Parts: sequence; structure tokens; C-alpha cells
Amino acid sequence: MSGDRTVLVADDDAAIRTVVAQALGRAGLDVKTTGQASTLWDWVAAGEGDLVVTDVVMPDENGLDLVPRIREIRPDLRIVVMSAQNTILTAVKAAESGAFEYLPKPFDINELISIVRRGLEAPPDQQGLSADPAGVEKLPLVGRSPAMQEIYRTLARLISTDLTVLITGESGTGKELAARVLHDYGKRKGGPFVAVNMAAIPRELIESELFGHEKGAFTGATMRSSGRFEQAEGGTLFLDEIGDMPLEAQTRLLRVLQEGEYTAVGGRMTRKTDVRIVAATHQDLTQLTRQGRFREDLFYRLNVVPLRLPPLRERLEDIPELVKTFLAKAAGEGLPWKIIEGKAIDRLMAYHWPGNVRELENLIHRLAALYSEETISEEAISAELADRGQSDDAGSNRGLSQVVEERLEAYFGAHAGALPAAGLYDRVLREVERPLIILTLRATRGNQVKAAEVLGLNRNTLRKKIRDLDIPVVRGQK
Repeated sequence: MSGDRTVLVADDDAAIRTVVAQALGRAGLDVKTTGQASTLWDWVAAGEGDLVVTDVVMPDENGLDLVPRIREIRPDLRIVVMSAQNTILTAVKAAESGAFEYLPKPFDINELISIVRRGLEAPPDQQGLSADPAGVEKLPLVGRSPAMQEIYRTLARLISTDLTVLITGESGTGKELAARVLHDYGKRKGGPFVAVNMAAIPRELIESELFGHEKGAFTGATMRSSGRFEQAEGGTLFLDEIGDMPLEAQTRLLRVLQEGEYTAVGGRMTRKTDVRIVAATHQDLTQLTRQGRFREDLFYRLNVVPLRLPPLRERLEDIPELVKTFLAKAAGEGLPWKIIEGKAIDRLMAYHWPGNVRELENLIHRLAALYSEETISEEAISAELADRGQSDDAGSNRGLSQVVEERLEAYFGAHAGALPAAGLYDRVLREVERPLIILTLRATRGNQVKAAEVLGLNRNTLRKKIRDLDIPVVRGQK
């Protein structure tokens, strides 16, 4: 890129405008900045700029409202939307408005430069994000952590496609919720969403369950039965726990993915099918492939777009918002309305959540139903977690080193019987370092001097890690 390419930057934060302008300038671009949406509109209407970078919240107009207006008069102008309102609602609305890319704040400046380069070099017919936002306010995924931002951006890109998606993640992370987002807000939302759990069906019945059977196909088949592919016609078929599918059924599924057709058990007529396949598993399919338990060719057919959902221990900062959501959901189901005190939230964030979001939701619903007080206390949470065989890690009887040890045990327990993937050290460090700093800051009530002493870090090093790891501010933080 050369200096004859101009990027228009709109953000009401002068510091962000300065940083972005300097970074893009060093990348060889001309930059014009403004804090007003109206000024940005005037520049665009006058034909200026080769790409736009705009914030959502500005003093005179919402940036998302401006995007479709810009695209109406200059459809080839790429628009990158930045936002600190980091929810899936924002990501999908950015996609619907016609943005080329959505970038949640705080962002890595090198990532912004990479996105700008792609936007300037992309062919005119590549529009980037796309989605149908109808009913998006009811999207079920919750969280503003960096890990969830990546999930939102990926889902926003996939919603309007028919690409096969393989969702991986531990049990309880919300794999079916992600599959439902792809269906409910995509072009197949008018068709059925059919979910089938491979682990819940006897192996000898899986082929009949998926492809149906003809009368007399086997003992007990007294009439024709439709399969899940037929039931999902025109919609989405969600194949949960795909790693438990027997090899014989894998062969038939592979033909469906390759040829778009199948034959019912005991039948001769080939049937065409029009369904979107979304598969999910908590297992390592590459390991199963090496063990000969999963077809390699089927794995590559399913893994067109991989989507990994993070365990709750990797996004502890989402717990307050999740708790609020689950309390409101419980009240909407007729249970007593509850509130939860701050120390109880701290206690929840110190737990390692082997059952992930599902475990948290079940806990909140049980407390809403059975806890007699209006305010859920730290003691109530501690008692519930103690029933799960956990000692009190919020008090003085348990050190932070034990918390870290449990997190490592949980990680290796999830990979029992399989050799962890390459890069184990960096991955474990990422999974441990951020929660450890959060726990230490909470234990020291946000005092960074004390936290640095506990961690054995220089105070400036701790501050840098807090910034780089996007660690939320603790009340009273110094």
C-alpha cells in the first residue's frame, strides 16, 4: 500500500484517533480523523477516502446507522466498525449493516492494520460480513470477553452461508446454542432445526435414525419411518457428539456430504437432500482419526469451518453478566426474583467450573428456586460449591497456588488419554496467567502494589499484563 490510499477514521475518543492515525500512517497510508459522524458523512459524500474506520457510539449519530447510508451512495467503500459494546448483538448488527469487518474494543493495533490492508485489497464484490438481524435481541450467547468476541465475529460471518461447521468445546459450553444461532438468524431460519445426539442413540439404530428405513428393513420395522435428514429438509441438521458415530454410519454420512443424497435403510431409491450440517463434539477428532475411530475424509468434510467454544474458566469475566442473565431467565419462568451480592460473584469467579456455563446456569436456577433470602450471599454460594466437593477457595484456608493447580488438573483431565497438541506451554500459560492475576487482584481488593508483591512481579510488568490481557478493573483498583 502507498500513501495515495486514504483511510477515514471516526471516533469520539481523541486518544484512539491519534493512535490509529499514527499506526496507519506508519503503514504507508494517508489518514483523516474526526470525532463527528456528520463530518465523516460529508467526506464520504464528497468522494473522499478509500476505506472507513468508524466507532459505533458518537455524539451526533450511531455509527451503525451511518453504515447503510454510506453503502447506498458508495457501495464499494469498505467500512470497518469498532465498538466497546462487545455483544453478539453488536457483531450481528454490524454484519447486517454491511460492514466489511467488526472489531471489538480494546483491539490490537496490528490486527486493525491487517483488516485495513484486506479491505483495501479485497475485490469489489467481497462485502465481508453479512447477516439477517431479525430477532437478534433474543440471541442466546452471553459474554463480552475477548474469547467470546471471536465467537461472535465468526458467527456473524457464517450466518448467511451454508458452510458446514464443526463446533468443538467441553460439555456445557453452549455448542447447541451456537448451532441454533447459525440456524435461527440465517437464510434457513424458515426451515426446521433438527438436533440429534449420536451418544444417545444405540449404535445399531443410528443409520435408521439419520436416514430413515423402509417397511420390513429389519425385524420390528412394521412401517416406513422418516429419518432426521428428511425431517430437516430445507433447514439445519445438528449432529451433536459426532465423535460417537460408528464407522459404518460415518461412511454413509460422507456420501451425503459429497453427493447430497442418501438411501434409507432397506430402500433402493436415492433421495436428494437439502440441509445444512452443523456438527459438534467435545472429543479431539484428530486424535480419533489417528486411532482409526473416525474417518479422516469425513473429518475434513465436517471441518470446513472450525469453531471452538471456550470453557468458562477461560472467560471468568463473563460470569457477572451470565449470572444476571440466568437470574432474569429464572424470574421469567416464574421463580422468585433474586439479586446477588458482590462477594458472591467473587466466589463464583474463583471456582473452576468443570461443568462450564451449564453448571453455572443450573446453580443459579436452583438458588432461585430454593434459597429463601432475596439476596444470594457469598455463604450460600460457598455452601453450594462445597457440595460439589470443593473446599473454600475464597477464604484464607486456600492459597492461589491451589487454585492454579486445580485449573491445570482440569485442563489435563479434559485431555486424558490423548497427547496434548503442540504449543502446550503457551496454551497452559494463557489459561492460567489471566485467571491468576484476576484472582490476585480480587484477593488484594484491586491493590496493584500488593498484587505485584504476591505474584512476584514488577508493578509496571503487572500493569502491562493487565492491559495486554484485557483484565477488567477491580473496584478500588490502584
